[in-house]
Amino acid sequence: MRNAVCASILAAALASATTPAMAQVDNALHDRFQSLSRSSHWRLVDEIAVAFPTYHPQGMARVADAFFVSSVEVRETRASIGALSVGLGWTRSAGVGHLFKFGADGTLIDSITLGEGSAYHPGGIDFDGEALWIPVAEYRPDSSSIVYRVDPDTLEAVEVLRFDDHVGSVVHDPETGRLHGVSWGSRRFYTWQLDDDRMPVDRTAEPIANTSHYIDYQDCQYVGSARMLCGGVNRYVVPGGGIFTLGGLELVDLERSQPIHQVPVPLWASPDLVMTYNPVHCETEAEDFRCYFMPEDDTSTLFVYEVRG
Repeated sequence: MRNAVCASILAAALASATTPAMAQVDNALHDRFQSLSRSSHWRLVDEIAVAFPTYHPQGMARVADAFFVSSVEVRETRASIGALSVGLGWTRSAGVGHLFKFGADGTLIDSITLGEGSAYHPGGIDFDGEALWIPVAEYRPDSSSIVYRVDPDTLEAVEVLRFDDHVGSVVHDPETGRLHGVSWGSRRFYTWQLDDDRMPVDRTAEPIANTSHYIDYQDCQYVGSARMLCGGVNRYVVPGGGIFTLGGLELVDLERSQPIHQVPVPLWASPDLVMTYNPVHCETEAEDFRCYFMPEDDTSTLFVYEVRG
């Protein structure tokens, strides 16, 4: 479909969809997700060509009729700069962290850069009805992160937290005033209590092990009732050669830091690229559960799918 036609269809759908602020406390989203199973039928609603270089997208949120996507641009690879190996064979590298704001037609509206020094890898992002929450970490596990709060209108960024681990995604629960994060590969959960100024009361946080292992979370969003919905992926080595990639969505109880519902997403942008490889944003639409996917690097398409439980 041509972009103009796609944009018209998507704009009409966005106008009728639940607003992002409402979606943050609308139990219909997580209730509807829990009605899904591996047998649920996903149908393609739209495809929008994104009209600017996206690098390696990480997180996505929708605010009214605009989309926000965080992305990492690697300018020097770990091998080329010859840095010392740091944990698991990873080394420091250099790059730029981006936050893009674009419209339903895929056209860039505005952008900013986030991070500093070797911390340039933005992660999964969340919108709480007022602000965007975005972590930016070093591009390696067990490293360090900066968490920002960003105004979706002005793109003014406020530093909220510095933390000694790679925080790969965050969500803000406005009902409890808590900020929740997951580590590289989502193997650990973290929680910080925020004060009335939405700053951490205590910048330390004890890790809680993630008991789910079949996917690593790429992007998470708060969905009300102390729960977050995360999209992710994992690659499995096939005996005799080859790689099998599995994508999925997972609902997590934030009070217990435990997954409570898991659904594989059998959708591919190409034979070797699952839809949940990069960011995902989900919401309710009429009787359906809708997700926006952007799995491709550099030259991206915004795929819109709906599914009914």
